Amino acid sequence: MLKNKTFAEAINDALFTSMKKDKKVICYGLGIDDPKRIFGTTKGLKEKFGPKRVFDMPTSENAMTGVAIGLGLNGYKSVMVHQRLDFFLLAMDQLVNGAAKWHYMFGGQKNVPITIRLIIGRGWGQGPTHSQSLHSWFAHIPGLKVVMPTSPKDAKGLLLSSIFDKNPVLFIEHRWLHNLEGNVPDKDYRVPIGKAKNIISGKDITIVSMSYMTIEAMRAIKILNKLKIKCDLIDLRTISPIDYDTIYKSVKKTGKLIVLDIGNSNVSVASEIVANISQNLFSYLHCAPEVMGLPNVPVPTSFNLTKDFYPDSKSIVTSVLKKLKIKQNIDNLFTKQKFHDVPGDWFNEPY
Repeated sequence: MLKNKTFAEAINDALFTSMKKDKKVICYGLGIDDPKRIFGTTKGLKEKFGPKRVFDMPTSENAMTGVAIGLGLNGYKSVMVHQRLDFFLLAMDQLVNGAAKWHYMFGGQKNVPITIRLIIGRGWGQGPTHSQSLHSWFAHIPGLKVVMPTSPKDAKGLLLSSIFDKNPVLFIEHRWLHNLEGNVPDKDYRVPIGKAKNIISGKDITIVSMSYMTIEAMRAIKILNKLKIKCDLIDLRTISPIDYDTIYKSVKKTGKLIVLDIGNSNVSVASEIVANISQNLFSYLHCAPEVMGLPNVPVPTSFNLTKDFYPDSKSIVTSVLKKLKIKQNIDNLFTKQKFHDVPGDWFNEPY
């Protein structure tokens, strides 16, 4: 049975499902049992499973990640939650030198099943230290899987796959997605880690995207459809490992490629994909592939400085038209939004 749920409710559903299925799944993090329950994603967990399995943790990210490694080695499956990816940077030593290496260094005899939920996103003047998208850092580390779902259905399915994976998984959520609604199966189901999804088919150009930028791409494609331009849109869902087979198939069909990233363009997941395509499918390309991400400067705080900082649906349409060598005035095709640092008038989250 399908039920209409928000992205946050789908995550909450996955946590309930996993904790009910396995008594060794535990969930902890800063604010996990506070009144907001981390955008509602941990709502009701403590009441259902008790404070021994659902609890707040000290502001000591590195130490608690070490605890998660120890728990994993003893058969427990930790779901650690950080309300900002930026806060988790204090735990990089345990993650990179401990969790990511354990399975390899001990010849596959030991596993560290940890799922680390990291929330990213922008808006309302959060600035350089509270709105960074550093997903490419984690994708660079061998031994780590990194997932970035876009839809509520994928959020639940990928989180369940992450929790029951034998080794560490970074589960990265964009906070602008938490209120997004969609149909979600009311059962235990798994979306495979490492498999992208071709969510819109077209022959003119390939757009590869991730997380919230997929929403901007879908908005752009609605405009492009009015101009009789058909795009192939691939939602990566996982950025480590990357599903190149799906990307190759699309690029061979269209011969044109734009890759959207929610982080800085420099040394990004998007630039890695463009490099790979250029090396392996150069003869199929009709024009230079493009990376679209943030400029290589810290995220500004000022409302006015952020106005043109982030690529959006209009940026995507402009780039597609340029790739296709089409001259078209598109200003009248977009509805002007009152505030640029929220995804829409419906957005009412406190952070």
